[in-house]
Amino acid sequence: MLEQPAAGHGEEQRKQALLPVTVLSGFLGAGKTTLLTHMLQNQEGLRVAVIVNDMASVNIDALLVKSGAEILKGKDKMVEMQNGCICCTLREDLIENVKKLAVEGRFDYLLIESTGISEPMPVATTFVSEYDGKSLLGSVARLDTLVTVVDALNFLRDYEMGQMLVDREELGAEESDRRTIAQLLVDQVECANIIVLNKVDLLSEQRTLHVEGLLKRLNPKARIIRSTFGKVDLKLLFNTKSFNMDEAQEMPGWYQELQGNHVPETEEYGISSLVFRTQRPFHPQRLDGLICHGLDDRIMRSKGILWVAGLDRSLIWHQAGRTKRIEAGPYWLHGNVDLLEWPAETPPEYREALYGDMRQEVVFIGRHFDKEAFERRLEKALVTGPEFELGPDAWREWPSRFRERFSDGQAKATLRKRRVPAKKPMVLGKIAKALRKRKRGGA
Repeated sequence: MLEQPAAGHGEEQRKQALLPVTVLSGFLGAGKTTLLTHMLQNQEGLRVAVIVNDMASVNIDALLVKSGAEILKGKDKMVEMQNGCICCTLREDLIENVKKLAVEGRFDYLLIESTGISEPMPVATTFVSEYDGKSLLGSVARLDTLVTVVDALNFLRDYEMGQMLVDREELGAEESDRRTIAQLLVDQVECANIIVLNKVDLLSEQRTLHVEGLLKRLNPKARIIRSTFGKVDLKLLFNTKSFNMDEAQEMPGWYQELQGNHVPETEEYGISSLVFRTQRPFHPQRLDGLICHGLDDRIMRSKGILWVAGLDRSLIWHQAGRTKRIEAGPYWLHGNVDLLEWPAETPPEYREALYGDMRQEVVFIGRHFDKEAFERRLEKALVTGPEFELGPDAWREWPSRFRERFSDGQAKATLRKRRVPAKKPMVLGKIAKALRKRKRGGA
């Protein structure tokens, strides 16, 4: 009697037939091209196709990679994509080039090197079968490994300088690009499943441990590999089968802290976190004062959901280095959705609370910061007991720049005008769900 294939066997075979891909990300000068050249020169017989991207008019990175390809005696095909950024949008040319390489069937592996100012998550999202009715790459290729190369020597300096990308001419950012270097560095680290900490030979062991501590806080689930001149065991970068899109969206340290998954070993290096939770709203003017006067210079990363008195919707708080940003978040269930229609996973305490799911839930990650003192500052910005008793009708009468900016009409107008990257609907939806489904527990 013939043995029947196990359930899911056909699906596994289908995945094995897909072209595996490693994406290399990292800030300008971190050592991506050095690592890529090392991979090409030591790929152990794999037929490797490469997509190189550089925003400069002269594609210097591509020239460097070509020198490595010559060592391989021309076995590998180079696809140069100039004057564009593969990780800023779901680019048609990226999708077409990858599909073409996959269909040819001449290659065992594909490497994609992104620019120094690109975010990896949008390119990762192209490795699903389709999105919004549009055919993507999931039917012909699979994202095997997402690698971010970090410059151990300069990471903290770049992170803390508070510069915009356009402040550095050598980065080649467009004038309309309003991103900060700190936010870009965070984006590159938080979604990688492999972090190559390069140039460790230029740091003392103590400083290296300090940088590692911060990276572990930013992305507790990533594997961190130390490197000098991009020398890494290629078994850690080729055919690892380690990238998972659902897990990638749960990798950031702020998400893990909200889930109660603490990373205590990093406290040895002065990196610690505070999870601030309360079901009392911020007073709009006191919160405004707290933000304007600065949080704490030692807080390096924070993110979460805010409840501001007088608003019917949540606000999403982002902070990386000196950069702070507030965006309109999802509407609260309380007052907007009938209680009987609330999601089944809604925590019971929200169903019983006076103001339902309205709450503060923010994670702060910092170096050598006084968590107790900072928490007291946050608590002073909340409404007082008597103010809480006044209720929403009274709160709406208070002056509030948050209401002016994020009230129904203004918020919708703002969102219509804002250019939303392709990753936002997918990732922000996950964030909102994560914040709703968080577990109890502190830092």
